[in-house]
Amino acid sequence: MDRALIVSGSDKGMDTIEHLLKSSGYGRITSMLSGSEARRTAGMNDLGLVIINTPLSDEFGHELAVKLAESSTAGIILICKSDIADGITEKVADFGICVIPKPLSRLTFQRTLKLVQATRSRMLGLKKENVKLLTKIDEMRLINRAKCTLMQYLKFTEPQAHKYIEKQAMNTRQTRREVALRILAAYER
Repeated sequence: MDRALIVSGSDKGMDTIEHLLKSSGYGRITSMLSGSEARRTAGMNDLGLVIINTPLSDEFGHELAVKLAESSTAGIILICKSDIADGITEKVADFGICVIPKPLSRLTFQRTLKLVQATRSRMLGLKKENVKLLTKIDEMRLINRAKCTLMQYLKFTEPQAHKYIEKQAMNTRQTRREVALRILAAYER
């Protein structure tokens, strides 16, 4: 299970949230009392969940939530008084932050927790796919540079250069990327 971070201005709120998290299967929970303390440790990339119980001792908490949403892949839940929950939701919804009004009910908390976990899981899948696509684009650029090099120095046509790279990859049991790198190393000095 992922690590969870609780940031709460009150010990009572922190204990309640920690109890709810433990009953939901979270075992690795870190607790902090202020936004500045949480900002110093915001580099913890292995956080799966951040719960901010507002107000904090040094700030309200929604600014911290936005900063963490921008700098991590953690799911974020912001707990605030029910009379201001709608206004806070408008400020943080675009950052993927879920807002729960106080008083906190176990059922609402568990449903929101499941929603945040599902959303985070989907986001991580999209991030992984994005990395794969960027790698593929980088490989295509490299191969196209190698084709252009073959066209320039060996006067190949584009189809001939493509076929040459494919054939070299097959014959040497290398990837097209490795063949392209070898071509560029030979001709681009």
